[in-house]
Amino acid sequence: MAACLRVEPGTEVIARRKMMTANGVPVRIATSFFRKDLFGETRIAEPEFVKPSLQAAIHALGYTFGHAEETLTARPATRFEADTLELDPGEWVVQVLRASYSSEGTPIHTLETICSANRHIFTIGQVGGLDEF
Repeated sequence: MAACLRVEPGTEVIARRKMMTANGVPVRIATSFFRKDLFGETRIAEPEFVKPSLQAAIHALGYTFGHAEETLTARPATRFEADTLELDPGEWVVQVLRASYSSEGTPIHTLETICSANRHIFTIGQVGGLDEF
């Protein structure tokens, strides 16, 4: 997280976590991370649900989305992930790490999503006109 947020390891950050279910079955854990020096005195740091959305709150603070970098990693689940997602022994997860930056390059949101690997299909699209390999 420190690298994505461009802070020193061990720097205190803001974390917001939620679990998503489908038909009562836990399917993913999503944790948003924010730099405390940028968002510590805002409603993003408050424990309540941010309405209408985190993106709207970030925009209201003057940050415009510029680009994101995303990685997907399949790996064995940690004990916390297996317990939280109610996984069977040996089931894997997919970690999706998305780092979002403002149009000026400021790290404005890092989202780590831990998905039960056997409960997801990851559909990948490609923008037209960018079909070079």
